[in-house]
Amino acid sequence: MASFYFLQWVASFVFFAQAVGTMDTFIAAVYEHAVILPNKTESPVSTEEALLLMNKNLDILENAIKLAAGQGAHIIVTPEDGIYGWIFTRETIYPYLEDIPAPEVNWIPCRDPKRFGYTPVQERLSCLAKENSIYIVANIGDKKPCNTTDPQCPRDGRYQYNTNVVFDSEGRLTGRYHKYNLFEPEIQFDFPKDSELVTFDTPFGKFGVFTCFDIFSYDPAVMVVKDSQVDSILLPTAWYNTLPLLSAVPFHSAWARAMGVNLLAANTHNTRMHMTGSGIYSPEAVRVYHYDMETESGQLLLSELRSRPRQRAAPAEVDWSAYARTVKPSSSEQAGFPGMIYFDEFSFTKLTGSAGNYTVCQKDLCCHLTYKMSESRKDEVYVLGAFDGLHTVEGRYYLQICTLLKCQTTNLRTCGEPVGSAFTKFEEFSLSGTFGTKYVFPQLVLSGSQLALERYYEVSRDGRLRSRGGAPLPVLVMALYGRVFERDPPRLGQGPGRLP
Repeated sequence: MASFYFLQWVASFVFFAQAVGTMDTFIAAVYEHAVILPNKTESPVSTEEALLLMNKNLDILENAIKLAAGQGAHIIVTPEDGIYGWIFTRETIYPYLEDIPAPEVNWIPCRDPKRFGYTPVQERLSCLAKENSIYIVANIGDKKPCNTTDPQCPRDGRYQYNTNVVFDSEGRLTGRYHKYNLFEPEIQFDFPKDSELVTFDTPFGKFGVFTCFDIFSYDPAVMVVKDSQVDSILLPTAWYNTLPLLSAVPFHSAWARAMGVNLLAANTHNTRMHMTGSGIYSPEAVRVYHYDMETESGQLLLSELRSRPRQRAAPAEVDWSAYARTVKPSSSEQAGFPGMIYFDEFSFTKLTGSAGNYTVCQKDLCCHLTYKMSESRKDEVYVLGAFDGLHTVEGRYYLQICTLLKCQTTNLRTCGEPVGSAFTKFEEFSLSGTFGTKYVFPQLVLSGSQLALERYYEVSRDGRLRSRGGAPLPVLVMALYGRVFERDPPRLGQGPGRLP
């Protein structure tokens, strides 16, 4: 009799597992958190004082997690530096770090909190996940001892890593990722010796995880999509917007579209540091996003996503230079002038008239634009710009960019400076370039730093970002943002990463 009931239970469990395993959609959540920062100090605080600050942030994150779970969310992503901030040296961050084991140890900190020493933050995150039956993605710091037998061991005898952790709905540590591409100001952390392609499976798809500046690199960002075949990417980030071309929401949404995956991006919120911009993006559309430079409060976002977007017919691959190679220089082309965008010297040419056909080139990249405005305003100036070169400030990476943008004023020296509003309306446009890479991320940002809806524009197979018709659009920035990974220099502090 016992065997009969056991077999009946097994059959029921298998049926349930199969049913759960066929989930077609899931509810995703991200929380943009206004982090409570520590006081700046040159000497480390006590572990008790560090935990006090972290618990203040965790109290806020707990409310967001419970609210998300109450609305049916299956997974929630919280920001990079969201538990303790970023005002640290190598020494002053140490009291905030915990030893984070590899997920293979099969550990539920909520049930066994002392197994790996002093781990109160992991215990609390585990219990939040378990008690609310939700996957939680958080960013904390990992510490690993080393000694003189390791020639790369830091002088203080430990490695310190910027680390994402994932706890499943039972509270089990199911993912640990050490940030591979540190932003140059992150002096408190060490570069991992090797990159990690961190993935995990759920009943609602396969997920990959990395952090903030990683999204700019082939390894691991492109590799985890290309080689590990994930359905969704989880991105804790502390992204400060460098307008006009590197704002979080336009870049992240373009990346999701180009890579063909869902992207859950949770940013910190700090207007003084120009940090805002979180969202939930699918390959087809921006599901929901938040951009707020006016208030100092956090924001919870939720949206339903397809669990396995890559199982649908893959979109035709774009040849990003096909159309541009056929364009002959136009008669309206005029002498260009230099201008700076985020420390990069672009070649610009000014648009004149309510319609036109323009070309501007730099090195191997020629950018082509055709457009028609509702009217040509005398109080607003637009330029077409091209950049083909190595960016060298706060990171080193090779770019090819074509952009149409509004200048801050009618003075051409302000072209490339941040600007928030536009009144000029574009009825038609087509932007293309002779790109030497297939990794191009199209962006279209409207007045008020709002994203254009997908129904107003498209990317053609021959590499044109073009209008679909409909309402005229008050364009702030239009860009084809290309990354030429094979021309990147070696990663800071390491040899070159794996390349395409």
